[in-house]
Amino acid sequence: MKTVDIHTHLLNPSVRFDRPLDRFIVRFFAKKLGVEVKRLKANPYSVYLESMARAISESQHLEKTCLFGVDSRVDRKGRDIHRDKTVCASTEDVLTATARYPDSFIPFLSVNPDRPDALDLIDEYVERGCKGAKFLQNYWGIDLNNERFLPYYEKLKSKDIPLIIHIGCEYTVQSDPDFERIDMIELPLKSGVTVIAAHMGLGRPNYKLRFWRNLSRNPDFFDRDYYTLLEKLTVYDNLYADLSAILTPFKARSLRHISQQTMAHEKILFGTDFPVPFPIVFNTYDLDMTTRLRINATQNPFDRYIEALFEYFPVGSAIYSNYQKVLGIT
Repeated sequence: MKTVDIHTHLLNPSVRFDRPLDRFIVRFFAKKLGVEVKRLKANPYSVYLESMARAISESQHLEKTCLFGVDSRVDRKGRDIHRDKTVCASTEDVLTATARYPDSFIPFLSVNPDRPDALDLIDEYVERGCKGAKFLQNYWGIDLNNERFLPYYEKLKSKDIPLIIHIGCEYTVQSDPDFERIDMIELPLKSGVTVIAAHMGLGRPNYKLRFWRNLSRNPDFFDRDYYTLLEKLTVYDNLYADLSAILTPFKARSLRHISQQTMAHEKILFGTDFPVPFPIVFNTYDLDMTTRLRINATQNPFDRYIEALFEYFPVGSAIYSNYQKVLGIT
């Protein structure tokens, strides 16, 4: 069985891994990529892209990944306000990477809807091969339910491409929590565009005093947005969700519960959120230690992720083929 990863990131070509979070995880990151730390630090972008493409080509379970960058935060004249040095990569960067590794990547566009030429850019990028769009509205600081964005959604619908919207707590980049919630999908859904709610609406540390509840497998302590999303998946034909970053500890605790929501499985897509790191041995899911150690021995990072999910969604589960519905490919 081979599948398509609906959710992976290209890094900023100028990435230096010098943010506090980057410096903390770079050794772990290099190990999981199968590259030397010194080599990754010396030439971060090229080594990252090369290693990612190699991991995809060598994977037993993965055919390709949908690759996207993140556009800058801009004002209404399209002038950059902030461009994260690690996370922000342009659609041009994505198309260049895809041209270099066409057997590994499916390009997605990321165009901030505050750009005056956003609709023209969608036309251009779809013409050049982009198969979907990615929003990080919580970084951009925009309310997706603002009516002025309706032409943007209608343009995506006319192009018959899906829109991935970040739903859930964000840790890798500056984020406005007001724009991370499930209500961000309301206007896009009503416009008719196909929406993919990323991360299952999970990951928010809701309990400050009883912090352990944020890591508990008790469904009573899961995010409200998660339950709202499950309900909406049965209501809207044009709504899907993805499992990206589901192996991070605030989310992994929910895997058994998600696996039991069989009515929603036809609307859930496999995704990793690569390169977001994920632990296998020490995590919040309910796998026994023998299983954790076996999975952790898998060298390929994509196969390691997929083999963990096999424990909840076996080979043949719809989550591994649902990409065909939203991408129109087989």
